Amino acid sequence: MNTCLFVSDLHGKMSRYEALLKIIRKEKPDFVFIGGDLLPHKEAIQSVDPSKSSFISDFLFRKFKKLKDKMECNYPEIFLIPGNDDHKLVFDTLFEGEKDDLWRIIHNHCIVTGKYSFYGYACVPPTPFRIKDWERYDISKDLGPGCLAPADGYHSTPPHFDPENATIESEIIKLTNDDGLEFGIFLFHSPPYNTAFDQAEISEGIVLPVGSKAIRNFIEEKKPYITLHGHIHESVRISGEWKQSFGRTFSFSAAHDGPELSVIKFELHDPHSASRRLIKA
Repeated sequence: MNTCLFVSDLHGKMSRYEALLKIIRKEKPDFVFIGGDLLPHKEAIQSVDPSKSSFISDFLFRKFKKLKDKMECNYPEIFLIPGNDDHKLVFDTLFEGEKDDLWRIIHNHCIVTGKYSFYGYACVPPTPFRIKDWERYDISKDLGPGCLAPADGYHSTPPHFDPENATIESEIIKLTNDDGLEFGIFLFHSPPYNTAFDQAEISEGIVLPVGSKAIRNFIEEKKPYITLHGHIHESVRISGEWKQSFGRTFSFSAAHDGPELSVIKFELHDPHSASRRLIKA
């Protein structure tokens, strides 16, 4: 039980999901991580009744159920988190998939399997976008250029957090407590700050780091085993790097700004084995 696939930022593109399902069926991984921004834009914006989300009911549930029936005991453990583009009102309907063991949603949760602990955390620092379900201040109330504060945007459901004061830093501390993280694997949506993974092209010729300082500090201080990231689609193209090490920590980004599906494959017992493929989708 070691082989892992990691993808992120599929944004409801059916062709990308079809490519992912095909790879799962062919390669039979033990674990699959999907790192946020799962749903289509139009579903999030237009769906006032999440039960009418045809993408979720007619595509995601149906396709993954069919795959599970076909693979039987070879069906992998699939871990999901939302991303900043996934409206909570719609995303919450994905919890129905847990009843059929299609996947497990691990935002703000830890699942232990053998010696490995799998953590999920979806939130990102403030962006210029109005949807704020999965945005928090980072380590302070500072805002980047053009960014909108969490309390000043739109929440698809009443916030279960304090938009004026909640921070990524405090929530990660609460999530991990004093856990030993020698074999901790973290599924983040946000990349760490000022790395190969968070280089955002905010306008033509202007690139700024927009990742989380709290996540960067956490990685450097707590030294988890593996961290997985997405969110900034163009960063890997700009930096030329999809993997980066922070001391003993192996970090990978599956974000991609092309039409293909970016797939990271690695072995839990050997993160050095990680490879990246761009699959036509």
